[in-house]
Amino acid sequence: MNEKNVITSAFDLHLTGALTDAEMAYRRILSANPLHTEVQHHLGVLLHQKGNTQEGIELIINALETDAGSASRYNDLGNIFTQIGGLTDAAAAFSLSLDFNDTDANVWTNFGSVLHRQQHLADAENAYRVALYYNIQFIPALNNLATLLAEKGHEEESSWYECLAYIQPPLTGKSPIMLGTAYYRLNFIADAAEYYRMWLKTDANNAFATHHLAACTGEEVPSKASDCYLRTIFDGTAEHFEENLVGKLLYQGPEIIIGLLERHLLKSRVLDVLDGGCGTGLCGSVLTQYAKHLTGVDISPGMLAKAKTKALYNHLVEMELATYLTEQQQAFDLICMADTLIYFGDLSVFFGLVRRALRPGGKFVFTVEVEKETTQEVGFTLAASGRYTHSYRYLTQLLVTHHFSILRIEEVILRMEIGQPTQGFGVLAEAAPL
Repeated sequence: MNEKNVITSAFDLHLTGALTDAEMAYRRILSANPLHTEVQHHLGVLLHQKGNTQEGIELIINALETDAGSASRYNDLGNIFTQIGGLTDAAAAFSLSLDFNDTDANVWTNFGSVLHRQQHLADAENAYRVALYYNIQFIPALNNLATLLAEKGHEEESSWYECLAYIQPPLTGKSPIMLGTAYYRLNFIADAAEYYRMWLKTDANNAFATHHLAACTGEEVPSKASDCYLRTIFDGTAEHFEENLVGKLLYQGPEIIIGLLERHLLKSRVLDVLDGGCGTGLCGSVLTQYAKHLTGVDISPGMLAKAKTKALYNHLVEMELATYLTEQQQAFDLICMADTLIYFGDLSVFFGLVRRALRPGGKFVFTVEVEKETTQEVGFTLAASGRYTHSYRYLTQLLVTHHFSILRIEEVILRMEIGQPTQGFGVLAEAAPL
């Protein structure tokens, strides 16, 4: 067998994990040709893998002294130094690798990782961004940059890179909901729609995919989010709901509600109050200031379990909200719906149910997201987010139609999303005599 075939056989043994046999083959080659740089290098890598790192490093350095023009050898040397904690030597090795090939996204990422661990954050960020310049789909660089940006407090940009990493193949084993959310977060709406179509081919009745396909395409838009969809998203997010909504998205619902109520109601704790779509009870502490009896209604048992722990509600009901209202007649003095109507599109019947459930003079306070498509005659749209938006004209006309007097309607910022404020309306209306 000639030397080339012997070397190929040794490499094959190495690649298949037969390290002892590969080492013997490498050493036989070097006994005949001690300065064979390629075999020196690979034996050095193998010895490190077997725990004999010092001899391995010496062999790789010997190979580099004979043939210093190999970017890949410097990269391997940098990886070994990184693994044993020799970060300064690792950074030097990666820098030398880039001297010979400065377009390798993998080496730029390795270099950035070492700089990151040394807390040279600006240089590390630059290295990750250069890696992505050469390969925007390189998952290690995407994830490393996302981590670094989160450490610097740039949560929104971090999320963007994290989502871009998540949608890279292979997709097998990844959460379908998270994949759909990632496409939306990246504003890849057409890709999201195509993904939901493929999802429905294998799970034709999936509520999440059905709802979000309609949101992405504007086709077959339901008049409200389905019960199954709402349970899916809220039971799934209940555990960290407040941490994400308040901590990361800076949700302003309770502050908006108290701002609307304080000029029109005394905090006398004499009212029968309904918190419709109460969720984890974020508005509960606001409403208890007015309530003699506070009822919370939500479709998600997971969210209600969180609300129960706050001990703010006299009564918690697991039920779809319109169904619950159908059973109420002049039962409440105040009905609150903060971030609830964003899951109801057509409010023409719903506002009638609210009016019927209120006593004369009772107050209806709620928030909605602003309808951006002012040319839409229907007055509401299912946005790509999966939430409904409503127009000013639509809301005011319906309230008047259903015997409400509008006390206040204000433009508000509900939360931050994708680095941008979510515009909404905060509305306070009073039940006029029927």
